[in-house]
Amino acid sequence: MVVLAAAAGLCLAVDLKPATIEAFDRYIASTEAKMQARWSGQHFLWFDDMPEVRLSLLAGGVVAQPIQGNGVVTLRGGLIQDWIGAVFIPKTTLQETLHVVRDYSQHAEMYKPDVTQVKVLTHSGNDYTIRTRVVKSKFFISDVLDIENEIHYVSLDAKRTYSRSASQRVVEIANPGKPNEHELPPGHDRGLMWRINGYWFFEESDGGVFITCESITLTREIPLLMGKILSPILHELPAEALRNSLEQTRKAIENQPRLTN
Repeated sequence: MVVLAAAAGLCLAVDLKPATIEAFDRYIASTEAKMQARWSGQHFLWFDDMPEVRLSLLAGGVVAQPIQGNGVVTLRGGLIQDWIGAVFIPKTTLQETLHVVRDYSQHAEMYKPDVTQVKVLTHSGNDYTIRTRVVKSKFFISDVLDIENEIHYVSLDAKRTYSRSASQRVVEIANPGKPNEHELPPGHDRGLMWRINGYWFFEESDGGVFITCESITLTREIPLLMGKILSPILHELPAEALRNSLEQTRKAIENQPRLTN
């Protein structure tokens, strides 16, 4: 009965309020201000002064951890989840890595089952706009979303590149795959994801490529009286998604044919 009550609570639509959007935008602005030094090449990888993290990555580990505390920032009307992770791919180059990462036509295969469709809407040089269909399922909660992201790549030099991805439109899909499939009104849905930003850093060194990613998402508040049930689920999803995407990226790069100059 408790599980059914929790599921029912998340089935109710909630409104994304302007004050929540403004608070998220301020958080993103603050985060990007702190990244200015990294974008100019200083302390490029977040673990540059953490030798134990580098050793773990070189040994094949995947790191995913909250930026601070448990990774959750409470806003009026919503929650921010802010996680950062890293992985190392040996015996590859920055060129080969970016060849895979920027091949969005292959992302549905790379990131299945969480990603089922990817379409490039626009592409000009280092700028992309893509639409991704994401399927998330955790215990009794499932969600299908169409997310449109603008992505911009910047190459600092022959060994370092970073990218910034920001969602422009996130809609929940009702009755996916059925004849009556349709979008729910943006900002008036179950609120399992309203915004997502991603910051990726790629550096070729130590005989391979280090990849780091910071993922920042905005979701609804947890319904009253359901925190003990839903908090572990909603708190686990960002770390799980980040770790999986890093592992799947590594696998795709390791399995690609080597590029020839």
